Formats: sequence, structure tokens, C-alpha cells
Amino acid sequence: MPDTAWGLPVHPLIVHLVVFLVPLTVLAALLVALWSKARRAFAPWVLGLATIALISIPVATQSGEHLEEQVPRSSLVEEHAELGDTLLPLVAALWVALAVIVAVGLYLRRKTDRPPNWTKAVTLVAVVVAIGAAVVSGVQVVRIGHSGAKAVWSDVGKGQRG
Repeated sequence: MPDTAWGLPVHPLIVHLVVFLVPLTVLAALLVALWSKARRAFAPWVLGLATIALISIPVATQSGEHLEEQVPRSSLVEEHAELGDTLLPLVAALWVALAVIVAVGLYLRRKTDRPPNWTKAVTLVAVVVAIGAAVVSGVQVVRIGHSGAKAVWSDVGKGQRG
């Protein structure tokens, strides 16, 4: 992966994909988890969106590691890098919960008789995990973005006061 694109570091460009896809996935996952009609209609699409979001995270992390080698060391950069490493497992947990929801939904569509009791229990657990992972992922992506903005912009305006 190149370090720059059009003369700019590639990390801020790639990060915007994560900043867009993860919150969109979080909102869509909450919709699917909390509303059974949406679950039946959209769960496979939300799983696809979650897959793209999940794939984008290591790309952003890798580009961030390249950029980290180019910039001066600071506690703000370190904090951002450490927080950035926490997002992949959270979104992976969300992906797994959504995959279970989709798998149970597909199973139930093929059943012609009464659904087995285990499907309700498995769906309930997957829904609870999806809600938890979605909320935590959403909060974490904001924390990571804020720490990145602080790392980039913390010196702007210092020494310019009259």
C-alpha cells in the first residue's frame, strides 16, 4: 500500500471510509436487532455492510502504522494508535452476531413447520450481542476519531494568541 495519494498521507483518506462505514453499520445493526420486520428484510444486507466495514479497519490500521513511522512520537499519537487497535475485535463481534442472526433467519425460512425453541434463544443471544457490540463500536469509533484529531490538531493555534 502506498504511503501517500495525491501528495497526502493515505491514512486520513482511508480512515474516512471507516468513519463512514462503522457508524452506518452500527445504525443498521441496531435497526435489524431491534425490529424483527427489518431483521427479516435487511439482515443479509447489513451483514454485507458489516463485512465491508470489517475489512476496512485493518486497512486503516495498516496505513496508520505507516504514517506513525513518518511523524514525531507523541503521547497523543500513541493514544490514537492504541485506541485504533481496539476497533477490529469490536466490529468482529458485531459481524459474528449479525452472521448468527442471518443464519438463523435463513434456517427459519426453510422450515415449513413450527420453528424449534432453540432458534428463539439463539436469536435473542445474537440480538443482545449485536446491540452491545454496536453501541460499543459506535462509541469507540468516536473516541478513536477524536484522539486522531487531537493528535493532528493539538498544536494549531498555540502561540498565536495576542
